[in-house]
Amino acid sequence: MDWLRIGAFGLLIFYHIGLVFVHWAYHAKTAHPMPWVAVPLQAINAWRLPLLFLVSGYASRAIFTGDKRAGTFTWNRTKRLIPPLLFGVIVIVPVQPWIELVTQHGYNRDFLTFWTRDYFRFGTLGGIALPTWQHLWFVGYLWVYTVVLAILLTLLPVHFTSALSRWADSVLSGPLILALPIALLIGNWIWIYPGARETHGFIDDWPVHRVYFAMFLFGFLLRKSAAVWAAIRRWWRWAAVLAVGGYAVVASIEIAYLGPYLPSRALWFWFGVARAVQSWGAIVALIGIADRYLNHDHRLRPMLTEAVFPFYLIHQTIIVLVAGELLAFGLPPLAEFAIILAATITGCWAFYRIGREIGWLRPLIGLRTRLSRPAAAI
Repeated sequence: MDWLRIGAFGLLIFYHIGLVFVHWAYHAKTAHPMPWVAVPLQAINAWRLPLLFLVSGYASRAIFTGDKRAGTFTWNRTKRLIPPLLFGVIVIVPVQPWIELVTQHGYNRDFLTFWTRDYFRFGTLGGIALPTWQHLWFVGYLWVYTVVLAILLTLLPVHFTSALSRWADSVLSGPLILALPIALLIGNWIWIYPGARETHGFIDDWPVHRVYFAMFLFGFLLRKSAAVWAAIRRWWRWAAVLAVGGYAVVASIEIAYLGPYLPSRALWFWFGVARAVQSWGAIVALIGIADRYLNHDHRLRPMLTEAVFPFYLIHQTIIVLVAGELLAFGLPPLAEFAIILAATITGCWAFYRIGREIGWLRPLIGLRTRLSRPAAAI
């Protein structure tokens, strides 16, 4: 699961760089958008975030098992998540709305003026709510899900949670490991059809809470469920077939309507259904593949596992800043992509390597204060 987490966050960097070039809304946009980039982005769009919440739930179960008590578990997760979130909102993120305002809304103040006078207005500027957590919404959602889980574990009787776990093991131990989650995802799509924008504002984001919190709980269950693991090992190849089939439909519709055009309501409905199939199929397939082919250690794994959180904190700020600054040079898209990618990888690595050596900075970038203690996943 560590390798799966490392790979998922690595793909997230490429995904966010891709958003610079596609026609979808993003904080920094190239002067030469390429609608076809949406096709490869759709290959990971449906499952990238659900998978990350699932892996976080899996890691949380390991931490909870070690902490024993829900209160200790919650406090440890709070120390792990909230300082980087606050540090990110105050220090790391502000460059992103500034670039968006300058390049897309005609804002003409320098960054220092923006940061000291406009960023902490607790209102909107150019339609952007400030201050903002931008991509760090994931950390905030994860902390809330952790607190909710801890409350449930505290309030619900042990015999009830044990019975619920045994029931889930029984239900998901066969082909329902594929059919039931896909049915629930399709049901959620039908409920919100023709769609609901993912706001990342938490309070008004219930359509995605139903998906992300469920994925978090599934990951928590998976950590201790031999029956569910056995089902994944048996059915992951069929899940891969479903994922490819779902993506084929999604990609076909995307290709047919490249650009800011929308298909008919009926076609849009089937787009959502195919996306649900692709999402869960890819998640089960990736877990199965990781279990089958990546279930071994490597000397770089501990370092890469530790680096994931700092990389996540800083990567989008680097992408947005570099993409925004490149607009003035009128470079071709391939050159822009190469520069953004190189700058992002270099900047993320420097942020991690330098930050890990500064004691007071470690907890602010998601690292533990004691170097001798292995890093936990976010």
